[in-house]
Amino acid sequence: MMMYNSTRDSQVSVSAAQAIAQGISKDGGLFVPERLPELTREELQDLVGCTYVQRATAVLSKFLTDFTPEEVEECTAAAYSTQRFRSPAIAPLHKLKDGVHVLELWHGPTCAFKDMALQILPHLMRVSAGKTAGGKEIIILVATSGDTGKAALEGFKDAEHTRILVFYPEDGVSPMQKLQMVTQEGGNVAVCAIRGNFDDAQTGVKTIFTDPAIGEKLAENGMMFSSANSINWGRLVPQIVYYVSAYCDLLKAGELRMGDRMNVVVPTGNFGNILAAYYAKRMGLPVGKLICASNRNKVLTDFITTGTYDRNREFHPTSSPSMDILISSNLERLLYDLSGRDDQEIRRLMGDLIEKGVYTVSEKMQAAIQEQFAAGWCDDVQTAAAIRDTFQQDHYLCDTHTAVGVHVYKEYREKTGDTTPTVIASTANPYKFSASVLDALGGNREDWDEFAKVEGLHALTGCEIPAPLAGLKDKKVRFSQVCGREEMRNVVYGMLGIQE
Repeated sequence: MMMYNSTRDSQVSVSAAQAIAQGISKDGGLFVPERLPELTREELQDLVGCTYVQRATAVLSKFLTDFTPEEVEECTAAAYSTQRFRSPAIAPLHKLKDGVHVLELWHGPTCAFKDMALQILPHLMRVSAGKTAGGKEIIILVATSGDTGKAALEGFKDAEHTRILVFYPEDGVSPMQKLQMVTQEGGNVAVCAIRGNFDDAQTGVKTIFTDPAIGEKLAENGMMFSSANSINWGRLVPQIVYYVSAYCDLLKAGELRMGDRMNVVVPTGNFGNILAAYYAKRMGLPVGKLICASNRNKVLTDFITTGTYDRNREFHPTSSPSMDILISSNLERLLYDLSGRDDQEIRRLMGDLIEKGVYTVSEKMQAAIQEQFAAGWCDDVQTAAAIRDTFQQDHYLCDTHTAVGVHVYKEYREKTGDTTPTVIASTANPYKFSASVLDALGGNREDWDEFAKVEGLHALTGCEIPAPLAGLKDKKVRFSQVCGREEMRNVVYGMLGIQE
């Protein structure tokens, strides 16, 4: 059976169900599989003619070995249905020029790539809790930079024996992202803004998770924490699937021959989405360069370039707010893998990050990172230019985050001359960031409200407005609470009806 270890203590060994139900190791480390399973060329070829559900079942079965085959198949079929996703392909590819394909990950109910994992996580959590939770109510605690919160709320709303609490930065999400969260329906959901940025929310959530006193208080009330952030292995492992699926679709379309490599470009702040591509490569998927695209908060680009991770820098609110992150949690998993699973080294690096806000990896690890990854960044002006150029040249409308990936890839290709067929992960529908996209196309008006901007973008481009976003216009705001980071624990107790 596949077991999972903590990045900060390799002696910790739990099942997949335990890793998913628990979310994070008690030592603060992240759960990772004891080994990465192999995906053979023969298996990959067999998946070419399969549906997304069949591909997901095949990949997830390699990691969830304490689930029965029927349980895995039931979870994937429930998550990736045409009732939930607007495209029958679930994660379709859109071809641009020069061998570039955009992997559209936003056809789910909240119009963002987080749906690809958060539509299946509640099902994985349900099965996992049945195996490990001993009848306790699962409390999902989430920090979000915008898209995770809504996708998690939608995925877990009214789920049995589960409650979900979401914290988001008060001024760090787009108007549409905020509307999606504060109008969320469901009897088991709660949302609170915090004064600060996403890193403040994420740090606060991790602190609550690893506080033994809070854990004991929940246990007294028949509850236990879990996470829907990508620190939870159950959030990360479904993301591996869509890179495998994209390769299969390129084979099916005749864009690649079996064994040909594809490059992958990922706009990312928390590193989870590109880490999933790295894991797919380690399993045997023919991936060339992994290109990490950052906005002005370029802590990841600087790290990949220099080997030093330094969060001691100015934080910049940008037009791609889901990437406005200075503490990239999932990077810990990569470092653990590249260090040869050296938990002592990971404890040292993470300790330096907490105490000093900076760490430097060894020359050997830096060389290993640079062999696998390339990196670049762009500011809001360059992001807007990428949106405009892509629409004018390819008649394709992309959001601000995808545009960061487009710009960084263009610079990478010009610098290296690398013409390997490339997939760019498209992380959100452009209407989630209509003001910025409309502004990039020269059609914005400051006196318009959010929905006038949506209509203006539609009038200018003719691109379809997704029904889940159009339907927000008349929804009632349910949540308006705001707190400081130091108040988050009390907010959690209050939301759960627990007395201190």
